[in-house]
Amino acid sequence: MQLINIKHPEDRVSFSQAVLQGLGRDQGLYFPESFELLPDVPMLLKEDFVSRSALILHHLIGDEISRSRLEQIVASAFDFPVETPALDHSVRALELFHGPSLAFKDFGARFMAQCLAEFHDGGPMTILTATSGDTGAAVAHAYYQQPGIQVVILYPRGKITPLQEKLFCTLGGNVHTIAVDSDFDACQHLVKQSFEEPELKRELGLNSANSINIARLVAQVCYYFEAAASVSDVRQTVFSVPSGNFGNVTAGLVARAIGLPYKRIIAATNANDTVPRFLDSGEWDPNPTVTTITNAMDVSLPNNFPRVLELGSRHGLPLRSLLSSFSLDDNQTRVAIRELYARGYLADPHTALAWAALDREVKEHEEGVFLCTAHPAKFLEVLEETLDVVVPLPPELEAVRHEKILSSTIASDFDALKQELAALH
Repeated sequence: MQLINIKHPEDRVSFSQAVLQGLGRDQGLYFPESFELLPDVPMLLKEDFVSRSALILHHLIGDEISRSRLEQIVASAFDFPVETPALDHSVRALELFHGPSLAFKDFGARFMAQCLAEFHDGGPMTILTATSGDTGAAVAHAYYQQPGIQVVILYPRGKITPLQEKLFCTLGGNVHTIAVDSDFDACQHLVKQSFEEPELKRELGLNSANSINIARLVAQVCYYFEAAASVSDVRQTVFSVPSGNFGNVTAGLVARAIGLPYKRIIAATNANDTVPRFLDSGEWDPNPTVTTITNAMDVSLPNNFPRVLELGSRHGLPLRSLLSSFSLDDNQTRVAIRELYARGYLADPHTALAWAALDREVKEHEEGVFLCTAHPAKFLEVLEETLDVVVPLPPELEAVRHEKILSSTIASDFDALKQELAALH
């Protein structure tokens, strides 16, 4: 797999180099230089999820990891179910929250952890990542107690749900969590600043587990094919994706680039509507990030959007007809939660927002799939307030709900972060 730095296309790396480096020069994102079509998608859709995923990832990555070893990695990383229940004859859910951290981020985080174990030379390694809610738990659990690896997770203080925080801020050991007095965009900026410090990067062996890392991104391609295997006609299928940092939408577009012939994809955002406004006007004009009940999407500077544009400019995807984006506010999201519950489906706010965007846009002859990105119980405060019901906790959340938060707190200041990182030496 040959990848280029989007900012500096002459900077070419292999898949293993991109995984180990995370970011390229000038904080440039690595992305495949080209894509090849899968040879037989209809036959591929007949495979089971793990077997199919190994074939897709081998097609993308090539021979840097042997076929047999990749099959072992995928079987280990994707050792939990993907479910696609139907709401009615034309709409179904793609449930991605059945992994250990109860969110779709488990796919990318666990696959990346396996790749790093494969490529790591034994030197120092520190995984530094920012989270708006669910990435933190997925990364923490993927790397917890892995020898030789330290994990540092930044998150916006007071802007994730209490149970999201408990899932990754109570582990300790090699997992270090830092609450930042700002928003997710500031956390993400601190991560990027760290990668611009050569000495810091070298001493700690810095890497990132955000969706800026190509290993996380390619893993997410696989579940779009699982959804396609469940519909009656993939060519008439419309996906609706709750979108914050736009890694999930990027993965869906990569699936299209390698031959999954779905009709179109909707990026559903909350009040942080940089992308919908950009697609309407052509002007990139981020507003200050605002806090919403869909906190994992409280992102005004979506880090993966340059990859979306690259899929159009370099790889020829017809983004104008293929991709649309809509913004829904908290009131509309609460209405969607109630409407879904009345139909017998309990959904977290992000999932409900994606369904509402789909319900608004899907046409009579089309099939719709909305991505369910988190277990509803992770947002029980919002759901119980909105629905006036008691939301039962799954065992994973019940086990941590009374645990002590182990995080330190810093201002949104790079020197403060460097002091925290210095303690890891």
